[in-house]
Amino acid sequence: MGRRSDRRRVLRLRDGVATARPDTLAVEEPLEIRVRSPGGAGAARFVTTMRTPGHDEELVAGLLFAEGILTARDELAALERPADPRIEAELRANVLVASLAPQALARAQGLQRSTVMGSACGVCGRTEIGRVLTEGTRPLDSALSVSGELLHALPARLRESQSVFARTGGLHGAGLFDASGRLLELREDIGRHNAVDKLVGAHWLAGKLPLSECLLLVSGRAGFEIVQKAFFAGIPVLASVSAPSSLAVELAEAAGITLVGFLRERRFNVYAHSRRISAP
Repeated sequence: MGRRSDRRRVLRLRDGVATARPDTLAVEEPLEIRVRSPGGAGAARFVTTMRTPGHDEELVAGLLFAEGILTARDELAALERPADPRIEAELRANVLVASLAPQALARAQGLQRSTVMGSACGVCGRTEIGRVLTEGTRPLDSALSVSGELLHALPARLRESQSVFARTGGLHGAGLFDASGRLLELREDIGRHNAVDKLVGAHWLAGKLPLSECLLLVSGRAGFEIVQKAFFAGIPVLASVSAPSSLAVELAEAAGITLVGFLRERRFNVYAHSRRISAP
């Protein structure tokens, strides 16, 4: 799984009094994603993303799915660490090689980047609603309905399950809930987009998409890319403890996603498709 937290000595000042004490930090390390054809000898670097180690295979699968590179489960032949013994173990732990079917590899080569994605960066290659909702793409039409009381309960349930956040205060969480408010799956990462990619990637690898009867709660801001990832996963209700962006609201409206923001302290705003939120 890799280290997700680290201990460091800090100088803490409170009310003018300085105290040396240990502190727990969330780990941030690069993950280099390489792509190749199945059985191919060489692999080309697709992108390097900053992440918290753990669930790396899910992160890669979720990211490639959100980018539109993977459209079917059989397009991903394997996800492996480099086998070359000349590569140091620490480096191997921060590299994953995706073996892709020819059509998926061609898509990856068309989007290949030479930059490093920060932990706050999402799917940077898709920035317009028209590129997400291409011609013929239908908005989500789930009949899922949830109550305001159920929504009020979700942030506490997410926080209670965030074990690394409890130690560090530095990780975002993405939680998948069913219609009764039961937490089905949780992923944490220093990047809010990464947490969602890990969550969606886990279900994509298991062949469990679309998630048309589920809700997604994120601990950070609901940006355009988070709404896009929810749409690709077929999630009809997306809630955030913070604010959405204007483009996120526009995409949610067009994509048929119920978008909830500022879900905290027994209040929230519904920005799109309020029909799925039942009245008291």
